[in-house]
Amino acid sequence: MGLIIERAIGRIQVVEHSNNTALAQIEGLGDLSHASIVYSRDQRYGYVFGRDGGLTKIDILQQKIVNRIMQAGNSIGGAISQDGSLIAVSNYKPGGVKIFAADTLKLIADIPAVYGNNKRSKTVGLVDAPGQKFIFSLYDAGEIWVVDIHNIKQPQITKFKDVGSLPYDALITPDGRYYIAGLFGEDGMAMLDLWHLEKGVQRIMDNYGRGEEKLPVYKMPHLEGWAMADEKAFMPAVGHHEVIVADKNSWQQISSIPVYGQPIFVMARPDNRQIWVNFAHPRNDTIQVIDVDTMKIIKTLKPGKAVLHMEFTPRGEHVWMSVRDDNRVDIVDTETLEVISSLPADKPSGIFFTNRAHTIGL
Repeated sequence: MGLIIERAIGRIQVVEHSNNTALAQIEGLGDLSHASIVYSRDQRYGYVFGRDGGLTKIDILQQKIVNRIMQAGNSIGGAISQDGSLIAVSNYKPGGVKIFAADTLKLIADIPAVYGNNKRSKTVGLVDAPGQKFIFSLYDAGEIWVVDIHNIKQPQITKFKDVGSLPYDALITPDGRYYIAGLFGEDGMAMLDLWHLEKGVQRIMDNYGRGEEKLPVYKMPHLEGWAMADEKAFMPAVGHHEVIVADKNSWQQISSIPVYGQPIFVMARPDNRQIWVNFAHPRNDTIQVIDVDTMKIIKTLKPGKAVLHMEFTPRGEHVWMSVRDDNRVDIVDTETLEVISSLPADKPSGIFFTNRAHTIGL
C-alpha cells in the first residue's frame, strides 16, 4: 500500500503496488507543496506533514482522515519515534519541534529552537534514531540537537553548536549510526556518530558542495534521497552536474559521476545494484540510471515535465515516479527500464509506500 501527494489541491491518493492500482482519493489536507508522510508500525495509519503546519492522520484501510490539527505556521516534515508512540514535527515558523501522541495527536512536548539572543531558528533534517531519539538541525543557528525521549515529560537535549553554516537538510544512515547534515553556507558536511556522541560533530567531505565555480541552485537536494550501496555513499552535488561518490568508512570522496543536471534525489534500488537520479529545474524532465558496479550511466529516461519524486517497491522490481506537470505517475520496470503502467494524478509529488514504517529515518 501507499499514499501519493497531489500537491496542488490538498489531496492524497491511496494506492497499492501489487496490481499497480489507485484505490481512493482523500481530500482536505491543506497545503501539500512540501508534504511528507510517515507510517505507524502496523502500516495502517499515515501521518501527513503539510507545509501550512497541518498534521493529518490518515486511516489507510478506511480511506479517510482520522484527525487533523494545525500545529504551526510553516512546517518542513516530521518523524515517528522508534516505538511508534510519538510523532515529531519540524517547524520553520515558529522555529522548533513539537511532539505529539501518535494515537490522539495530543501535544506532548514543545521544543523551541532558541539560540543566541533569544532568537528562533528554522529546524530541518528531523529524523528518528535508535535509542528512542529524535535528531534535527537548526538552519539559522548552525547547530544539531539530539533529543532523548525515553522520558517524554522531560526530554533530554544534547546540543552541538558551531557545526557549520546553514545546515539545510540531513539524513541518518540506514543502520542508524551516522547523522549527516549538508551545509548550504559552505563546502563540506557535518557528521555525528551516534555511537560516540562524546566525539562531537566531525566535518567531512570538505571539498563537497558548491565548489569554486558555482551554478545557480534552483532546488536544494533532498538528503534523505542519498544512496548507500557497495560500501559507498552516492550524494547529489550542490551546484554541480554530478553525483559525488564517497567511501562509506572514511567519508572521503573517491569519485564523481557527471550527470545531466543538478541532482535532487539520488536513490538506490533496494538490492543496491542501481542508482536512480532526478534533477532540478530546468532539467527536471529526465531520469538517469547508474550501474553501481561500473559507476556508469546505463540509461537516460525522459518521462516528462517535472519528475519530482521516485519510490521503489519494497523488493525493487518497480519504481514509481511522479511526473507533476503531465499529471500522472509512471511505473517503471527496473530490469527492462520500460514504463509498464501509468496512473492519472493531479500535480503529483511525493510517493510514500507503507514499508517505510520499518526503515530508520523514513
